Amino acid sequence: MPVEFIGYVAPRESSEIVAATGPAIDRSWISTVAKAHEHVGFDRALVAYGSHSADAQQIVAYAAHETSRLNFMLAHRPGFVFPTLAARQLATLDHFSEGRLAVHIISGGNDAEQQRDGDYLGHDERYQRTDEYLSVVKQTWTSNQPFDFEGRHYKLRDNISSVKPLQRLNGQPHVPIFFGGSSDAAIRVAGKHADVYALWGEPLDQVRETIARVRASAAEHGREQHVRFSLSLRPIIAATEEAAWAKAQGILAQARDVITQSRRWQERQGQAPQNVGSQRLLQAASRGKVVDARLWTELSALTGAAGNSTSLVGTPEQVAESLLAYHEAGVSTFLIRGFKPLQDALDYGRHLIPLVREEIARREATAAPHLANAA
Repeated sequence: MPVEFIGYVAPRESSEIVAATGPAIDRSWISTVAKAHEHVGFDRALVAYGSHSADAQQIVAYAAHETSRLNFMLAHRPGFVFPTLAARQLATLDHFSEGRLAVHIISGGNDAEQQRDGDYLGHDERYQRTDEYLSVVKQTWTSNQPFDFEGRHYKLRDNISSVKPLQRLNGQPHVPIFFGGSSDAAIRVAGKHADVYALWGEPLDQVRETIARVRASAAEHGREQHVRFSLSLRPIIAATEEAAWAKAQGILAQARDVITQSRRWQERQGQAPQNVGSQRLLQAASRGKVVDARLWTELSALTGAAGNSTSLVGTPEQVAESLLAYHEAGVSTFLIRGFKPLQDALDYGRHLIPLVREEIARREATAAPHLANAA
């Protein structure tokens, strides 16, 4: 099973330990960090969505213009654009990025976040809408004949688009669809539509459990062999294990200083997260500061698991070993980003990613003769 590495491109430099300053959109930063990811061998970079942040679609367009090989994963929330228009926008962006686009569907796990953009649907209704939304988007991408659609959330007649994704013209079914969400409602939709199902950095046993749930859901649609899996983590690496753990504790101390000054962090205090993914990360954190060999959970506990917040801590060799354990469990894609976004991306590309790629290639080469003999 091949492996893919995804990084992270934000509109300006910021993290849990780097307070955002300056303009909301820093073109120089976007260009620099995208080129850095491309230079050190990342396959793809995520551009995230937030109700308070710059438009991710335009950031992808700019970053794609500044690079030549790096692929992109555009975070996209259904419900704010009609799906026929979204399909044409995404197909157009796929052309301008020269077929380097994937879309990451996030239906929204927080009512307050959704309501900032005027969406008052409840949690399960949002996933019902996403199901319809993706059905329309995919049909718009693939249909050569006009089609009608009538559902609970969308109704349209005689739709056809003259612009198809460049990847479809080049032999792929459509723009790849990544999908996030850990609730039962989310898993049902993922099984039907996801090309890649994305998890946050949970312990191995929880990851295996979720992979089994998604595959069972996909099997209901004859897709159990189609869906792949992505895991999001924040690796912390250093030359020695002792130095790596000291680095983690330094990050935790800095994060306390930065995060606790944030209005959003203060608003979240005492509130249990609504989304199941965050609840699962907090469940992992309740098992200890370190779970499995080196999955560090203290930052998840500090932030209330507000997003991708668990880390693998150790030397590059030790962290690679843990990534390989996830790969053996069925994960083929790793979304990794650091706390010092540019420097950490360079370090991952130089010291971590090659180790994982080389070991997977070695294992596959070793297994190939045995598989051929078995066949």
